[in-house]
Amino acid sequence: MVKIASASASAETSPKTAHRKTALRPKSSVAVKQNSAAKRPKTTAAAAKKKASKLDANKPKKPPTAFFYFLEDFRKEFQEQNPDVKSMREVGKACGEKWKIMTYEEKVQYYDVATEKRAEFEKAMACYHQKKESGEYDEFDEDSDFDE
Repeated sequence: MVKIASASASAETSPKTAHRKTALRPKSSVAVKQNSAAKRPKTTAAAAKKKASKLDANKPKKPPTAFFYFLEDFRKEFQEQNPDVKSMREVGKACGEKWKIMTYEEKVQYYDVATEKRAEFEKAMACYHQKKESGEYDEFDEDSDFDE
């Protein structure tokens, strides 16, 4: 006895079977493009402008790390010794190599400066947050440098 499948029987497939059938089916290029577009956040000029307007001119800037204080000193010495080298890439490479081979004792002076600057920054941030909570800083200041 041969069973003939009716149209209603094939329409009533279990969810597991339906999932397997769609998983085996090749995806169309339209579906792939829609899925990839849905995953990426959309950045527009308006969104970038809105983000820039949220920057607070009164907020203190983070201080540089110890390496950047070393870089400042090293750059002066390196350019005196190598006046023909104009590329920042080469100066940066030489600085990085020198920083890697320096001992902790040689780096301590730069760590001390960075720690002092970090402490000053944290005090300034505490003051900033206190003034912001009290309402001293408005969301949009007239004196902001970002309005230009």
